[in-house]
Amino acid sequence: MSAAAKFSDYLELTKPRLSMLSVVTALVGYAAARPPLIWSELLAVIVGTSLAAGGVAVINQWMEIDTDARMRRTASRPLPTGKIQPGSAFVLGWLMCIVSLGVLFVKTNGLATLFTLFTIISYLGWYTPAKRTSRWSTEIGALAGAFPPLIGWTAAENHITALGWTLFGLLFFWQIPHFLAIGWMYRYDYGAVKFPMLPVRDETGSKVAWWSFINAVALLVVTLIPVFLHLTTALYGGAALGCGLWFVWRAWGFTRPGSRELAARRLFFTSIAYLPLVCGALVIDRLFFVT
Repeated sequence: MSAAAKFSDYLELTKPRLSMLSVVTALVGYAAARPPLIWSELLAVIVGTSLAAGGVAVINQWMEIDTDARMRRTASRPLPTGKIQPGSAFVLGWLMCIVSLGVLFVKTNGLATLFTLFTIISYLGWYTPAKRTSRWSTEIGALAGAFPPLIGWTAAENHITALGWTLFGLLFFWQIPHFLAIGWMYRYDYGAVKFPMLPVRDETGSKVAWWSFINAVALLVVTLIPVFLHLTTALYGGAALGCGLWFVWRAWGFTRPGSRELAARRLFFTSIAYLPLVCGALVIDRLFFVT
């Protein structure tokens, strides 16, 4: 195997697209806090969050080699195919996690490091095992995935305000409809490995759809809190309201029986567009319009 191929396999193991979500939302938290820009601190947030997210992805796949090998969508990953040995993945994943904590502790502060540790522990120690045992694994995963904005926020501020917690809530409530839509689209794969998640247990999809809708409404409410607290201007408020209503509309469409497969796909793609639009509006508003 060539060196280039080996590198691409290791890169794939870190789930770069999913890991990028953690990095971007950490940067949103950092920018929304409006700190005096310190380039070394900003670089530490990028590097530390990237290493933590990548390391967690590697260890997650190491823990799930058996189930990944039995699902169509994951069977071609580097560990099930034998392209990378489990021992190598184990060492790489934990090394990345440890280095991430060191970078953030030295270059930012203890609180940002603590939230990074919370992310690692909650994802690997709670979410990954819960996928095999709990109907609530999606919500547990959403909790673990909502910490990155707080990493960025606390790196800048060294404490959390209402806007920081709003970012946490935004990411938490966004993830549930997002991942339930994915879960419904791939429910047969998850069912094949007997993951007891809601899309597997709910054969009609009614509970999946209504729970997605409820969380989409909660997302809309949470994202408008900064407007009422006068932490943002009407620019962000308009974006949060418009995008939130769009997301709620797509989630409502998911509740209609008869076209649930198509509605789940539409909800998924709407969720992909929603996050950068709202987070981008928040950052622009905080940096250029909030006095």
